[in-house]
Amino acid sequence: MPIFLTGATGFLGSHVARVLAEQGADLRLLVRSTSNLKNLESLKAETVTGDLRDPASLEKAMSGCDTVFHVAADYRLWVTDPNEMYRSNVEGTRAILEAARKNGIKNVVYTSSVATIGFTGNGHPANEDSPVSLSHMIGHYKRSKFMAEQIALEAGRSGMRVVTVNPTTPIGEQDIKPTPTGRIVVDFLKRKFPAYVETGLNLVDVRECARGHVAALEKGRSGERYILGGENLTLKQILDKLAQLTGLPSPKVKLPYVFAYAAGAVDETITGRLLHGEPRATIETVRMGKKKMWASSAKAERELGWRTIPVDEALRRAVEWFRANGYA
Repeated sequence: MPIFLTGATGFLGSHVARVLAEQGADLRLLVRSTSNLKNLESLKAETVTGDLRDPASLEKAMSGCDTVFHVAADYRLWVTDPNEMYRSNVEGTRAILEAARKNGIKNVVYTSSVATIGFTGNGHPANEDSPVSLSHMIGHYKRSKFMAEQIALEAGRSGMRVVTVNPTTPIGEQDIKPTPTGRIVVDFLKRKFPAYVETGLNLVDVRECARGHVAALEKGRSGERYILGGENLTLKQILDKLAQLTGLPSPKVKLPYVFAYAAGAVDETITGRLLHGEPRATIETVRMGKKKMWASSAKAERELGWRTIPVDEALRRAVEWFRANGYA
């Protein structure tokens, strides 16, 4: 029976689709009428048109499938109409699970985010059991993903088989948007990183992350969540790795947070509110950056057979892909 997949036109979802295709899966991919289909080139799969905000289209598109990978999400750190993000991420997840229930779907893998994990200010890696609540979520993206995750976890504990995965920060090729993480690489290639702030991310190879989704389907426990992560790195360490890969200089000036806040406020006001563009920095992103988003994948290692590997190869592929596709 076909596997139904949302988000295949995007960055992570396209890699999940390719891993499944390599394993011989019969794929049915949800696309919107306005979707950029570049990431589906050469991929053998059926496409169906629908929208997370249209429950009837989901129920029809999912008919005849037995497994669902819900990878799609509105992933932006700046949005002019927050309600659109909640409709896609929260109500869209609810609609996917309801359509799955009506169609008698046996297995659902829901892609959440490391953004929903409880991080502290001391840099100690967080895990699935770190204390967290909605009040800890900074910004509409984090809040919407936290709310959606609660819906998925509850479904997985109430009769449906729903396994939740929490990718950290995927990096690699095919980031067509690009995502906020991909923009770090693009901005570096364009020499738009004169300074850096003291923050940290966990970077994971997008290909490995996609394989982790399949492992979650095969081995994950319903109602549980699994962090799929790689290396815990400071932003400066990431930029230094990019410098080694490209020969471009890494910034040496560390920007105090007071200046970062000011820069975010100016960019948010001018680029976002006046020019209706997407700011490179906002007040919320600066606030998020005060906590190092470092995480442990020990639970996934124990239960899914996950491997934590260096991220250098994924960074190299990202650099080559962005350059080859005219981003920098």
